[in-house]
Amino acid sequence: MRKIHKILGLIMLLPIIAWAITGTYFFFKPGYQEAYQTLNVKTYPLAYVEKLPKGEWLETKQLNTVLGQHVMLKDKEQWHHFIMPSWQAIDTLSNKQVNALVADAISVNKTRYGKIKSVTNNNILTTTNVAITLNWPQLSLRQQGQDTDFINTMYDIHYLRWTGYKTFDQYLGVFGLLLIVVLAGVGTWMTITRK
Repeated sequence: MRKIHKILGLIMLLPIIAWAITGTYFFFKPGYQEAYQTLNVKTYPLAYVEKLPKGEWLETKQLNTVLGQHVMLKDKEQWHHFIMPSWQAIDTLSNKQVNALVADAISVNKTRYGKIKSVTNNNILTTTNVAITLNWPQLSLRQQGQDTDFINTMYDIHYLRWTGYKTFDQYLGVFGLLLIVVLAGVGTWMTITRK
């Protein structure tokens, strides 16, 4: 039994060290606030639009940004986005418009975001290598930097998502937990039966 316990201990050494290191990191959570901070589109006071175009609208949103006054209307299928005074739905923005909207949003934290380096459709990269994604229909932003990638990698290590194949990693996790139970059981049995 001692030999089995020793072999199981050696097999489990790497995951246990990984769990201890990542668990300590998650306990103190350094850098979490900046890595997962919400990046909002900067808004300004608006003039409320009361008269909406005909249609069965389930939800409305109105905002005023650097691009002008936005009216977003949701029907049964999707959001429709308008910039006043036109009631012409705008499906996509030009790179210049995306640049203006995001530059205004990131101006609140230049240390994290720096300046805009490139704009490709609704994907923006800053000079500090933070990737920003614009969700135009809902006028929202999502940011992800190298610190976010690092923390996500720590989660992958902690939860035994080592291979990138979800099903295999799930079996690996269950197998790891099973080995811990067996390791604890063998250790307990050896302790109880020790002469």
